[in-house]
Amino acid sequence: MEIKTISTDVLIIGSGGAGSRAAIEVDDAGLKAIIVSKGLSFRSGCTGMAEGGYNAVFKTVDKDDSIEAHFNDTLKGGSYLNDKRLVEILVNESPKRLIDLENYGALFDRQESGEIDQRPFGGQTYRRTCYQGDRTGAELLNALKEEIIRRDIECIEEVMITSLVTDGDEVIGATGLNLKDSSLIYFKAKATILASGGAGQLYPVTSNTFQKNGDGFAIAYRAGANLVDMEQVQFHPTGMIAPESKKGVLVTEAVRAEGGKLINKDGERFMSRYAPEKMELATRDVVARSIYQEIIEGRGTEKGGVYLDISHLDDDYIEEKLETMVLQFENVGVDIKHGPIEVAPTAHHFMGGLKINPDGSSSLKNLFGAGEVCGGVHGANRLGGNALADTQVFGKISGVSASNAAKNTELKTNNEQVNEEASRIEGLIKKGTIKPKEFKNNIKSLMWEKVAIVRDEKTLNEGLKELLEMQKELDNMDVSSQKQYNTDLVTALEVINMVEICILVVKSAIIRRESRGAHFRSDFPESLDEWKKSIVFNKNKIEFEAR
Repeated sequence: MEIKTISTDVLIIGSGGAGSRAAIEVDDAGLKAIIVSKGLSFRSGCTGMAEGGYNAVFKTVDKDDSIEAHFNDTLKGGSYLNDKRLVEILVNESPKRLIDLENYGALFDRQESGEIDQRPFGGQTYRRTCYQGDRTGAELLNALKEEIIRRDIECIEEVMITSLVTDGDEVIGATGLNLKDSSLIYFKAKATILASGGAGQLYPVTSNTFQKNGDGFAIAYRAGANLVDMEQVQFHPTGMIAPESKKGVLVTEAVRAEGGKLINKDGERFMSRYAPEKMELATRDVVARSIYQEIIEGRGTEKGGVYLDISHLDDDYIEEKLETMVLQFENVGVDIKHGPIEVAPTAHHFMGGLKINPDGSSSLKNLFGAGEVCGGVHGANRLGGNALADTQVFGKISGVSASNAAKNTELKTNNEQVNEEASRIEGLIKKGTIKPKEFKNNIKSLMWEKVAIVRDEKTLNEGLKELLEMQKELDNMDVSSQKQYNTDLVTALEVINMVEICILVVKSAIIRRESRGAHFRSDFPESLDEWKKSIVFNKNKIEFEAR
């Protein structure tokens, strides 16, 4: 297998909001950054798909809002499983990072007074979600992209990072499969930032881009890093359910923020049964479970969803505030201005992930993290609008910390590990009994059936048993030997990662014998004080950390 070596001061894995923001800090420190993307640069992550907004305390709409209120809302929304140190940083720094974005060229909606506008989002005491219509993530990412281009920061696309290279407990780089020709690239780096996003693709219905299979979790775990809160998987309450090609595509929380009503097939606005005070703007875990309950109790639509109706609002208002949604549904022949749309929950955000410290560092030396690949910030349930803020706050922090580490580190080499990785990848190319894509679909089906919105001991144990059997079958994948864009090989590597991460998700879900946030156990429906602690996985041990 051809191996090419590329050296840099700081390697950044992922070109979404977190990775891009980190790269700017590395450049500011006068160091060389390289951003590597599994897909196309700035196009393969989820930041650009985020629609609703960015939470920051500006008090431009509700004067009584405060940093303390944002802190308390985030903890309450996260069912008090959050790392308080990380939440404190998030709420204090997010306004400053939004101003950075405006300096890079991002435009946020303004009031007539000229002050930034802010809308309500689920779980918030006050209106603090800053937005650009319903395409906030795209606006944010376009500004970061322009800044990256202006600074001439190197971006390498269509390279799947397959492993972190280590020297003892120090990360000294990574290996990446070049999708264009199936060669291996050895990235030597003084510091590495993991900003590879989440793992919505563990499920068949997801809002995530197709690259989000949990690769970042897997490579960090195999290298010996700590992962935290892996049982906490957020299902966004509202995803499209038809046509089949659009299943899972996000219907932004902004639709509910602007007055959208959830209605069952009997015409009942059912959230009054589950969250009479907050109604449609209850936290995402509550709304998702409420919709799920309506469907399984027979009050869902024929297609297996519920209705979301915004037709009572003025047409011009809908056009102004929800332009992307109008176009998204027009493309499939639905007019959201004059009738309800059908929605159902969709796998959306991983609250768990790489365990980071307040400076973005991990349990491995010179490995840093930012964005959705990291756990701890959002606890058991992320509030809408906090993810974009997370990318910018911890993107900057990890960029600063990685730069400081790189200035005090020499490049190291571990050719033996790189050669072992080349052999592992080459060894996958052989005849077998199951195509990787079929294997992948089997994993997704299992996770949807056994480890989704409502869980219990029996089905979780069944799921774990099946996953362990699947792990034994990994050697039986049928992988072609083509060089250019070998989708069999990429999918096989993803499947190996997926099985490993799914096992951690299920084990963590079995261990947590209570319900908290997105993790709902029908056999343990209460939240228990003794479980106000996080489950920390390492390849060598399982630990608990009090919150």
